[in-house]
Amino acid sequence: MLGMALFLSNAKQLRAVLEQGPSSQYYSMLVTLISISLLLQVATGILLVLIARLNLNEAEKQWRLNQLSNAAGTLVFITLAISTFITAFGVRKTGFLAARTSRNPL
Repeated sequence: MLGMALFLSNAKQLRAVLEQGPSSQYYSMLVTLISISLLLQVATGILLVLIARLNLNEAEKQWRLNQLSNAAGTLVFITLAISTFITAFGVRKTGFLAARTSRNPL
């Protein structure tokens, strides 16, 4: 569920960056980082499905499962690191929500 929450959060951030347009200061970097993060999350999901389909009780598949599990863990770590950079450079609200929030903080 946390993976899905991060995926949806990145999708919303990508939408906000695209709404701001290329005139924003970190536009190309944010679009690139968010896109990479989304692709890594999809790749991680595919790896996890592959891991779930393989039988751990078969000795010849255990080494392969271990390698796939390590790859999935590495992709998760890289995704979280990229998401940290996305958050550090920030995505500002635009449009109706930004105007509404600035006028009425409650």
